[in-house]
Amino acid sequence: MPIDPAGLTWLNPPPQSGMQDGRLVCRSGPETDFWQGTYYGFHRDSGHFLHQRRDGDFTAEVTFIGRYEALYDQAGLMIRHDEHRWMKCGIEFTDGARHFSTVVTNGHSDWSAFRLADDFEAMSVRVTRMGDAVFVQYRTDTQPDWRMARLAWFPPEIDTLSVGPTFCSPQRAGFEVAFSEFSLGDVVSREIHG
Repeated sequence: MPIDPAGLTWLNPPPQSGMQDGRLVCRSGPETDFWQGTYYGFHRDSGHFLHQRRDGDFTAEVTFIGRYEALYDQAGLMIRHDEHRWMKCGIEFTDGARHFSTVVTNGHSDWSAFRLADDFEAMSVRVTRMGDAVFVQYRTDTQPDWRMARLAWFPPEIDTLSVGPTFCSPQRAGFEVAFSEFSLGDVVSREIHG
């Protein structure tokens, strides 16, 4: 469904955001990121995150486009309990190309990424939370079938999470992203395989 920022709350509001032609267009602040410790040693909780609260199991989806230019420019979807327990996924710009990226943080962050084809503009991400797991899928405007990106463990004792679009630019300010759709509701499917 079309994104509607009414009823959503910013964590670290961006310096610029507003509705244009039915899309939420945003620009990032300087050196924004979410990361906890692993490999790099730093702890960052400054990324932009527009969210609403959700209890129990759910499926969330977001569709977006971005102007990826600098290392680690990123946009997508986040689920979050606090600064030490969260997951973000979507597109991240690394090694000169767009990659599908997932970071799962349970005290410490991990990162998985794979390179994407260059033949698309818009990306859609779907995250389904089921008990102790989060199931991450993606599709593009040129590849309409949902594809699996990751199945990850997430603490089952955490019932209430914040869920919504996120974006960051760890190396600069001014990364532009436009979110066109966001939905959060009951689990769409519990099937892992098509």
